[in-house]
Amino acid sequence: MLGPRSRSLPIAPSGPPSKRRLALLDDARDVDKKWRPIYAVWEITLKCDLACRHCGSRAGHARPDELSTAEAIDLVDQMAALGVKEVSLIGGEAYLREDWLDIVRRIRGHGMICQLTTGGRGLTEEILIAAKDAGLTGVGISIDGLESTHDSLRGVKGSFRSAINSLRLARALGFRHSTNTQINRLSLPELPELLDLLIGEGIRAWQVQLTAAMGRAGDEPEMLLQPHHVLEVMPALAKLKEKCDAAKVLFWAGNNIGYYGPYESFLRERWPGKRRGACGAGRRSLGIEANGDIKGCPSLPTTDYVGGNIRDAALLDIWERAPELQFTRDMKVEDLKGFCRTCYYAAECAGGCHWTSHVLLGHRGNNPYCHHRSLELLKSGERERVVMEKSAPGLPFDHSVYKIVREPWPEQSDVDRLRELNAWKPERKGSPHK
Repeated sequence: MLGPRSRSLPIAPSGPPSKRRLALLDDARDVDKKWRPIYAVWEITLKCDLACRHCGSRAGHARPDELSTAEAIDLVDQMAALGVKEVSLIGGEAYLREDWLDIVRRIRGHGMICQLTTGGRGLTEEILIAAKDAGLTGVGISIDGLESTHDSLRGVKGSFRSAINSLRLARALGFRHSTNTQINRLSLPELPELLDLLIGEGIRAWQVQLTAAMGRAGDEPEMLLQPHHVLEVMPALAKLKEKCDAAKVLFWAGNNIGYYGPYESFLRERWPGKRRGACGAGRRSLGIEANGDIKGCPSLPTTDYVGGNIRDAALLDIWERAPELQFTRDMKVEDLKGFCRTCYYAAECAGGCHWTSHVLLGHRGNNPYCHHRSLELLKSGERERVVMEKSAPGLPFDHSVYKIVREPWPEQSDVDRLRELNAWKPERKGSPHK
């Protein structure tokens, strides 16, 4: 049984210099001018006080060339001009950057929503009061299992109790408070008990996502879910959403949860069309690294997806003229690979979460962590596994490389059990959050 590790975590690497002077296209097309980011996730420092086993950025040390206060403030102004409505500050740990409240004030000065996503280890009442005075609107605490599991994943004993304390402080101070949880082989069995605990703490929202094979997470194949595990995950999440609805807690399925299986419209009833649709990277979302590197999504690997640096070009020009940010605007079925290319939903889904597939396989457009895909394979008694072929170099936002193995299910009894499990239907009483 997978459990706490005896070996220590690798030392956090120093990030490489920012990607400078990248070439932009001469002109912006109409499609590039059409799309504007409404949501930005900004890593304002890579410095961190935790050492999480599932950290995609391998956070720990600040980047060697992080933006100055003046550069950060100017970037806020450019985000507002570009049409960003909401900014989530992340790290590392955002509050470890000394001028982070100046950034919050500037964001709020433009009328944009500003939220903090944090592990909560070093949050104090004093810090949160100052953040509230600066205008911070929401606090999301990452809690990834019950105490022993959370502490094992976060690499620091006592981090669970610190996170719960931070959640209580945020609630007491009147913040919009929520939690987010990564789902992997350690946390999956504990989700029902964890949700009961979080509801007891008065959370208003709970976001879940699958742990993807980026950074430190990709170093541990035994921690990652196998693709066929989504046949266990999806019905479990549907039942947990029922519990959230009864407690008036907003359930939010992350971008790599799904897709197009029997629970899609139930889990995403607050989404347009009650389904995820194609990836929003470079269309509705914006990712920013602490050194000013710009991506279409904060989770995408630096090497392949940084389109420019704010020190070299205006944010508008990077957004409209960087090829690395344009791939979702141009994606066609012919660009997909494997099962995704022949899927019934290919044109609409376009391969699901490209972060999940790229950090797994080294390319986008073929996502095995798909409920519909797993169910189709189950019909023929097949499943997919992933096996590591090449380990990661050990840099922020890097990834190992895995391959997909398709095989028969070892036991017919598992096929029968999973078919029955995924035939369960939730009661649809409408959302209590409207």
